[in-house]
Amino acid sequence: MKPSARHGARLLTGAGLAAALLLTVSAPAAPAVTAAPFAPPPADGGKKGQELPGMPSALDPDAGDAPCTPASREKAEKQDWSRQRLDLDRLHKYGTGQGVTVALIGTGVAPDAAGLKGRVTAAGAAGDDCVGHGTFLAGLVAGDGGGSPRLAGVAPGAEILALRGTGPRGRADAGLVAESLREATEARAGVIVVAVALPRRDKELTRAVADARRAGAVVIAAATPDAAGRGTEEVPSRTYWPAGEPGVLSVADMLPGGVRPDGALPTDGIDLAAPGAGVVSGGPRGQGHYLGAGASVAAAQAAGAAAVVRAAHPDASPADVTRRLTATAYPADIPQLDAYAAVTTVPGDSGAAGGSRPAADPVAVRDTSATDRATGRATLFVLLGTAAVLAVLWGAFALPRARRRGWRPAEAGGPVKG
Repeated sequence: MKPSARHGARLLTGAGLAAALLLTVSAPAAPAVTAAPFAPPPADGGKKGQELPGMPSALDPDAGDAPCTPASREKAEKQDWSRQRLDLDRLHKYGTGQGVTVALIGTGVAPDAAGLKGRVTAAGAAGDDCVGHGTFLAGLVAGDGGGSPRLAGVAPGAEILALRGTGPRGRADAGLVAESLREATEARAGVIVVAVALPRRDKELTRAVADARRAGAVVIAAATPDAAGRGTEEVPSRTYWPAGEPGVLSVADMLPGGVRPDGALPTDGIDLAAPGAGVVSGGPRGQGHYLGAGASVAAAQAAGAAAVVRAAHPDASPADVTRRLTATAYPADIPQLDAYAAVTTVPGDSGAAGGSRPAADPVAVRDTSATDRATGRATLFVLLGTAAVLAVLWGAFALPRARRRGWRPAEAGGPVKG
């Protein structure tokens, strides 16, 4: 074989090997990205090398005069995964919940907290939040980020009506929850979110929920009490209240992968899941941030989404709002909140409010941009690989014939002898 022929053969052989490698890489590229587009939430709330303190949902009731939750000295400068998951930057171009009042029933809300000034109404004890949990949740519902716009809540244009559903240390009380529901109803709150979950049904609470719904409020409640973990103890599944009341949107917490945390209490009748681990918000004191977790965190974000829906669709009934939140959610065993779709979907579209999307196997949280990029790369690799394989096949066919012709063009070589 002449040097030029040997060189051409080596080039074609190399191209074939490269094509094989490219095809091997391209095949799993898209599934690898879509399977787990979100990494577990960082302990630093999005800022490398910095840890944020945790926000408790209650303080030790036996601690007597123990101090309240101290101000955080740390600040998170980047968006946490929950805000990216809910696509808040895009959502806020369509609505911020302007003109809607969200009644938050929990440990109270500090009216002068960073990111909430001028938009919180808190009468009496509801304005004193020793635990800090209610203020943390208010920031998720309607905070403006306190100088960090990318850490704003779901409905930064909404107003907060702070109400107590717990004692000063955060212990849930059915009587207080029922009383606060009545106050929220009298105030004509458009959305009511109950951040506590009670183990037993209460007649007064049941009546208060029914009255609130008849008055036109969207009622949302944490599906379970917040629980950081329960060790090896097996807790039987049960219904918690008022999440179990008819017409109440029961919301549970989920991890970035779309599943509930290992320490979450088992329950049934969950309507919606929302981010509930490694979520960043502020507290009642100082300018710093905390990390929060639990069904109450998820319920607060769902309440913010409901406020944006109510503002964008003022003629929608409470049932319509609830239907939008559930029918436009990502399909899974527990539908996963998609605030942007709930606001922008037009009734009658595929998967629009009023329709239904059957629950499928659990799905991972989707990151469309990453998937699109991976799909584009995979397509390019396949095209390049296919071209290289075709070149190898052509070479395998053409080179022996050319060699037999003495590397002369076919038209000048005459008959080829064997």
